Amino acid sequence: MALTILGLSGAVGHDPSAALYVDGKLLAAAEEERLVRDKHAKNRMPYEAAKFCLAQAGVKPAEVDVVAIPFAPVSLLGPARWHYARRYAYAPDRSLDALLNGNRRFRRYLKRIEWCLAQLGFDLKKTEIEPVEHHLAHAASAYLCSGFSEKTAILGIDGKGEYATTFFGWGENGQIHKIKEFYDPDSLGGLYGALTEYLGFDMLDGEFKVMGMAPYGDPGRYDFSRLAKFEDGELRVNTDYVNVIGLRRYKEKGKGYYFSPRLVEWLGPRREGDVADEPYIHYAASIQALFEKLSLEMMDYYLGGILRETGRIAFAGGCALNVKLNQKIIARPEVKELYVQPAASDAGTAVGAAAYVSQRRGVAVEKMEHVYLGPEYSNEDVAAAVARYERRHGIAIARERIDAAAVPQTVAKILADGNPVAWFQGRMEFGPRALGNRSILGCPSVPGVAERINAQIKFRERWRPFCPSMLDTAGPQMFGIDHPAPFMTFTFEVNEEWKTRVPEVVHQDGTSRAQILKREFNPRYYDLMLELEKLTGNGVVLNTSLNRRGEAMICSPEDALEMFYGSDLQYLVMQDILVFKDSGNA
Repeated sequence: MALTILGLSGAVGHDPSAALYVDGKLLAAAEEERLVRDKHAKNRMPYEAAKFCLAQAGVKPAEVDVVAIPFAPVSLLGPARWHYARRYAYAPDRSLDALLNGNRRFRRYLKRIEWCLAQLGFDLKKTEIEPVEHHLAHAASAYLCSGFSEKTAILGIDGKGEYATTFFGWGENGQIHKIKEFYDPDSLGGLYGALTEYLGFDMLDGEFKVMGMAPYGDPGRYDFSRLAKFEDGELRVNTDYVNVIGLRRYKEKGKGYYFSPRLVEWLGPRREGDVADEPYIHYAASIQALFEKLSLEMMDYYLGGILRETGRIAFAGGCALNVKLNQKIIARPEVKELYVQPAASDAGTAVGAAAYVSQRRGVAVEKMEHVYLGPEYSNEDVAAAVARYERRHGIAIARERIDAAAVPQTVAKILADGNPVAWFQGRMEFGPRALGNRSILGCPSVPGVAERINAQIKFRERWRPFCPSMLDTAGPQMFGIDHPAPFMTFTFEVNEEWKTRVPEVVHQDGTSRAQILKREFNPRYYDLMLELEKLTGNGVVLNTSLNRRGEAMICSPEDALEMFYGSDLQYLVMQDILVFKDSGNA
C-alpha cells in the first residue's frame, strides 16, 4: 500500500500551509494565504490548503497514514527551556512559565490541528499525528529535498520555533544528525526582525525590504556590533536593545515592538513612510552586514569541517531567504553547491515534517526541483470566471482566445513593445517567489518599466528592485557562474555588458536575484523567453509576483481579474486567453 503523509504547518501563528506526499512524491503543496486572500494568514489553520492537497491527489482523509506537524513538546530535562528562563529573567512571568508550563503552545496548537482535521472529515480516533521538532522540520525540508547524495552540512536560521532559533547539523544516507542549536532570545532572525520593525516594516513580512534597502546605505557608517556577538561557539543577542519581551518593549500608539527604548535613544525615532532616506539606509546596511558576518562565523565554526569534506550545504528557515547571505555562502571556496529550500520560511515546514516522517518510515522523498504544486485552472475555468466578473461588475471585458502554440510569441511581442503583462499559467507556485506561473512580467531592456510596475501596478516603494527569470543558456553569460538557481534564492554579480543590456533587473549594488530556468520544469515560460530573445537579443524577462502591495499572491482567475482591474495593467494572459483593456473599459 502507498504511504500517504499530510504535512500541516501554522504552529507559530503565521504562514500555515499543507503538503501531501504519496510514496515519496510531493503531489501538492499550498499556502493558506493564497486560498483565503489574507497575507500570511495569521492565526489561521491550513484548512483550505489541506482540502486542496487532498483533492488534488484524489486522497480521502481515511487514506492518510500520518499527519505530520512541525512543532513538538520540549522536555524540561534539556537545555532549551532553562536557557529561555535564564535569559528572560527580567520578565519573571514568562521565565517561570517556560519552566512550569513550557509546552502550552504545543498543546494549544495540537488542539487546533485536531479541530482542523475534524473539519476536513478525519476520524481523530483513527488518525495518527506525529510531531516533528520545528527546526528538524526546517532541516528536513532542506536536506531531504536537496537531492544531495553526499554528506551534507545543514543550516537552519529563523526567528524561533518551540525554543530553538538556529540549527547546525549534517545529513547522510537520509539521516539527519544534530550538532548544535541556539535558543531564544539568541536569534539572528529575531534580531533582524526587530530592526525590520524599527525601520518601519512588519516583522515576518518586511525583512526582504530591509535587505533591498541595504545596498543604498554604507554599512561602515554605524557600528552595530553591540547588538549581538558570536564567541566561543555561542551566539548572544543583546536584550538591552532587541529581542525583548514584556515591559522592556518600546511602545508606540498602543503597540509593543521587539526592540527597547534604548535602541530608539541610540539610533533616533523609528522610521515611517516609504522613502529610503538617511540615516535609515545606513542602518539597513549595518544590520545586513552584521547578520552576514555572524551567520558566516557560525557556519564556519560548526559546519566548516563538513563543508571542506564534501562542499554541500542545505539551508532553510526564514533567514535562508536572505539572498545576500546566500551569495556570500556560494562565494566560499569550500562550497560546491548550496541548496536553499524554496519555501524556506515556516510554510515550508509542512513539506519538511512530512518528508521527515516519510524518511523515518523507510520511504525516501524525491528531490524538490520545482514549486508548481498549487491549484491550476483550465481555459474553460478562465472563460467562466471572466463571464462571472462581467455580470458582477456590469462591464464588457475585451478578450481573445489565442492558439496555444502562439501564446509565447504573442506575449513576447507585447513585452518587447514596452508593456507589462500579467502572466497566469499552470499550477500556482508554493513558497514566496513567483516563478513564472503567477507573475507580472516586463521586458528588462525597456527603460522605466520597473518604475512603472512599482508605481502604477504594484503600488509599492519605488526603491524596491525587480528580479530576472532567464533561460539556462543566459545565466552563465549574465553571471559567469553555473551554480543552479531555479528558485530565486540567490543573488549574483551581473557582468558589465549585461548591466546595460537588462538594466531594469539590476539592483543598486550591481547584483540580480535570478531564476535560471530549465525548459523541462516550465516549457511555456521558457518558450516565452526564447521568443523574447529573438526580439531583443536577451533571453531574460523581468518577473515579479502577481499581486499588489500587502496582498497575497494571486491564486485563481477571479483573483487575477480583481488585481487587473485594480491596477494600471493593460494585458492579462490566463492560459490561452488574453484579456486586455480598451478605451471603453480601461
